[in-house]
Amino acid sequence: METRVIRVCWMYHNIMDLYGDKGNMMVLKNRCEQRNIQCQIETMEIGDDVDLTSYDLLFLGGGADKEQILLMDDLLKRKQEIAKAMEQGTFVVLICGGYQLFGQYYIAADGTKINGLKFFDYYTEASKNLQRCIGDIAISSKLDDLETIIVGFENHGGQTRNVDQPLGSVLSGFGNNMEDHMEGFYNGQVLATYMHGPLFPKNPKVADFVIYKCLHKQDPTFQFHDLVPLNDELERKARDVILRRLKISV
Repeated sequence: METRVIRVCWMYHNIMDLYGDKGNMMVLKNRCEQRNIQCQIETMEIGDDVDLTSYDLLFLGGGADKEQILLMDDLLKRKQEIAKAMEQGTFVVLICGGYQLFGQYYIAADGTKINGLKFFDYYTEASKNLQRCIGDIAISSKLDDLETIIVGFENHGGQTRNVDQPLGSVLSGFGNNMEDHMEGFYNGQVLATYMHGPLFPKNPKVADFVIYKCLHKQDPTFQFHDLVPLNDELERKARDVILRRLKISV
């Protein structure tokens, strides 16, 4: 049987890796390898000559205000190429700072305005009283036909608003901001969230969904249920600890 291959570009891996977001890449690769799927993860730094349209997945992790300001000029130069990649079906996963930078703008705590890529209508502003959204979080989400509870850890001062397609509704925690009780963004091709921790180890279904999206780009006949099931007992126990802590029954 022919070995399937997915190509991943881990964007700005050296500066956008807040709270262990690299764990997402480790889990993605491991779950692919258990299924005899080659997961080729390539990294991209500021100034690198990289063809972003050649990948099945673009991943951008979280970073503080300083890191976002540092990379923004380079990211803006790649806007057309990122748009082309998305047009061709490349899936995109964005964590925290990466999530913010695909929107209209981000106003940092010191008032600095960072213009985003403006792919989507949402925008982010630092909370006026400098309060942060911190702690375990659980949301009810529907990823295409996959209904699941996603758990994670959030730690952000930015308040993201005007999200027309949220990733899910908050069962416990904050989410995009302190008022709306919605978390993240998902439009069928871009999955963005404030969940650090990292996200994939505690949510194997989400990791598998991303793998499926990559394979579906290559082969439109490939479906989520075509993935070989794995033993997720350890991941389930980790999820159960968080759900019990948040007093959520499933």
